[in-house]
Amino acid sequence: MSNVYSPYNVLIIGGGLGGLFTAALLSKSGMRCLVLEKNAIIGGGLQSFRRGAQHFDTGMHLLGGFGEGQTLRRLCDYLGIYDQLRLKDVDETMDEIFMASTGDRYEIRGSREGFAQSWARYFPQEETGIARYVDALYRITDQLSLFHLRPSDTMAALSEDCLIPADEFIAQYIEDEHLRQLLAYMNPMYGGRAGHTPAYIHAVINVLYIEGTSRFVGNSGQLADALRQVVEEAGGEVLNRAEVTRIVVQDHAVQRVELADGRQFSAEKYVSAVHVRELLRVTDEGAFPKIYRQRLEDLPVGYSAFSVYLTLKEGYPYVNRSGYVQRAWGKIWSLEAYNAEWPHGLLYMTPPDSEDATTASRMTITAPMPFSAVAPWADTTTHQRGAEYQAWKAEMTERVLDLLATRLPNIRQWIDRIEAASPLTIRDYYHSPQGSLYGIEKDAEHFMRWQIPVFTKVHNLYLSGQCVGLHGICGTPLNAVQTAEAILGKNTLLGHI
Repeated sequence: MSNVYSPYNVLIIGGGLGGLFTAALLSKSGMRCLVLEKNAIIGGGLQSFRRGAQHFDTGMHLLGGFGEGQTLRRLCDYLGIYDQLRLKDVDETMDEIFMASTGDRYEIRGSREGFAQSWARYFPQEETGIARYVDALYRITDQLSLFHLRPSDTMAALSEDCLIPADEFIAQYIEDEHLRQLLAYMNPMYGGRAGHTPAYIHAVINVLYIEGTSRFVGNSGQLADALRQVVEEAGGEVLNRAEVTRIVVQDHAVQRVELADGRQFSAEKYVSAVHVRELLRVTDEGAFPKIYRQRLEDLPVGYSAFSVYLTLKEGYPYVNRSGYVQRAWGKIWSLEAYNAEWPHGLLYMTPPDSEDATTASRMTITAPMPFSAVAPWADTTTHQRGAEYQAWKAEMTERVLDLLATRLPNIRQWIDRIEAASPLTIRDYYHSPQGSLYGIEKDAEHFMRWQIPVFTKVHNLYLSGQCVGLHGICGTPLNAVQTAEAILGKNTLLGHI
């Protein structure tokens, strides 16, 4: 099939969270969109997989921003999809941090006041510093108009606090070294590195979850399905198994895209919601200036993770909060380090099967890991990695369970079935270079280097997804707002919202 098919205003490459939100926002504004997704299942990080009777989410385990008045809730209300989502708020005590080497355990409550009071209970001598630190988190996020969906006329300059490394930011307010480390416990949510990760990334993630954490009841694909419905009701289409192999550019404009199966599609405007390296791979060599192409190719990516998915025996108690386990003090800024002591930390949770769940049938465990750990098998494909890889994967799974057992000593007796995924799995599922979970790595020392505008050097091609700004369940939809406004006009959407 080689005919060019073009009844669309906007064609979006990539049906992950960024692509679907971009398409839904544009569709809400009257545009007809076509979304092309390479995988059999749409959603990117919203994908889930089935093993036996259980569904496991691959990426979006913890949700921030769905509380009343929060960013994602407002976006979903605007799109008319919030009532279609099955969500469960976590308990007032939202997180627990366990230090395996000492047995210390910290229970942390949500809300601005509850978060500060929780830490002050364990470190009363730091009460004043904790209060100042929490105030500073909110002060930083208040500067970010997009985070609050506020229309703005200009790009406001960020304060110095926003751009210093997150570890230095914490140290400005906190004297106790242990507390400094504990306040960075959400590192697995944003891939933080000492001396590099900007404080505003740390602030956004912390405030997002402090203000309210939720979980999907069932599986995360429900959000992808709801966004798809918005697109289709506006006359658009979302196609899976639609792999774009070439973006044809002539005279500084995209003319059409070509698919692996021979189909061709065109539109007035195009949005790439895949990783920028994936975009470069399928774009004509001369489409972008060499300097621009080289800059995108050289952008560093963050680290990956090793995940373990447990099917639990009947009767395991459901726990309505997240658990963070760290092996020892001093490792919080290098949790991904791959050595004989790996894993240095992990995040575990039990997804709810119902809104009033009292028992859990599943557990998801995630431990940061660099891609270098799987470098020997980098050229292999799924189900073709060989016995050596399977043995390594089994060993890593046992290491993860060993660390988990320091907090949950009886966990092995509750396990019915085990599945595991490495950075290779993440790379192949999400088409993310080196299995990176966090898009482009942000660096306080080179702020302008990783700033990628949604506009490209091809005048009808725009960028979306987590490479162009913040990552994750909240950041990626905010990037979609920016992309939609680049097409519709500045503050068009934000004015409505």
